[in-house]
Amino acid sequence: MRTCRAATAGKLTVVLATLSLLVAGCGGPSPRAWATSVCQALTPWRAEINKLTSSTQQQMTAQTTPAQAKENLVRLFAGAEQASETARRKVEEAGVPETDHGAEISAGFRASLSKMRDAYGRARDTIDKLDTGQAGPFYAGVRAAVDTLNKEYDASALDTSQLNSTELKEAFDEVPECR
Repeated sequence: MRTCRAATAGKLTVVLATLSLLVAGCGGPSPRAWATSVCQALTPWRAEINKLTSSTQQQMTAQTTPAQAKENLVRLFAGAEQASETARRKVEEAGVPETDHGAEISAGFRASLSKMRDAYGRARDTIDKLDTGQAGPFYAGVRAAVDTLNKEYDASALDTSQLNSTELKEAFDEVPECR
């Protein structure tokens, strides 16, 4: 699970860099300013997701009761949901980059983060509804919830294949906040 989360966070970084290549002239922040804001929003998000992923992995192998595991996992997924919403809100606050397709690129970033947020929320809700009376069925339900989360998380990745902005690509490559 940790590998999937770290890979997904890495995928988002690549998507963001690709999106930044597509932007160029709408009266918003410059591509460089927008890339800086977006990376400042995503850096703490990635760190939090990595931390929560590690904690979740530990929770899956810890010697705890199903009730303790449920409480911890619900809390962890709620944290990931909140971190994703915070990043989405900060990307929204960054505005629309002044470049071609800027509105489309900004919307794509926000939509991707919204889908990730919602996937964490659904995982939290699913685990919260699990019966902790028997460990076997409980942990099978947790595994199913995590499998679904991983699929939804992967599906939420931003498709940047149609976006091509040299200005944004350069901005994401150059600004220190994106390294």
